[in-house]
Amino acid sequence: MKPRSPFSWLHELTQRLPRPPAAPDWLVQGVQHRLVLWVNHVLMQEPQAMQRLARQRGRVARVQWRGFFMALQVTPAGLLDLAPMGAVVDLRVELTQASPFGLAREALAGERPAIRIEGDVQLASDIQWLAENLRWDVEEDLARMVGDAPAHAIASAARRVHVALRRFVGGRGRASASTAGHGAA
Repeated sequence: MKPRSPFSWLHELTQRLPRPPAAPDWLVQGVQHRLVLWVNHVLMQEPQAMQRLARQRGRVARVQWRGFFMALQVTPAGLLDLAPMGAVVDLRVELTQASPFGLAREALAGERPAIRIEGDVQLASDIQWLAENLRWDVEEDLARMVGDAPAHAIASAARRVHVALRRFVGGRGRASASTAGHGAA
């Protein structure tokens, strides 16, 4: 039996709340465009990633979580763009964890979210390679704005906070599992 989280009441409360109104289209499109710009910025730092994606030019991947989705098309340059409305989808990737708290917990614990994949195997393989190998060099981007020394100090502090959060989340999961094991005698 899986132990219940001490924060399960918070998840249950969010499930009972009425759904907020849908975001206006202009806001959704603006956020999607900014996200695509950021992903392309990260891709441009890795020529091998762009070469890998360029082989998939014209292919469309739809990524979905709950009611939110984005359809992305690979450009000839090996970057991404929002796919035009009505584009034929070659690959569907759906995050199956419905709870935002569950997703946050998994991310903090360093776990990959559970996903369901349908469609083109080669495109899925290339996207998997990107997920495993592509990293954003936050410190380098920050250094362009504030200088090397402050960027290094900020990045070091952020890494320490990240490690502490992972230990906290990981420790709570192990503590819950060991507590559950002692109760089943």
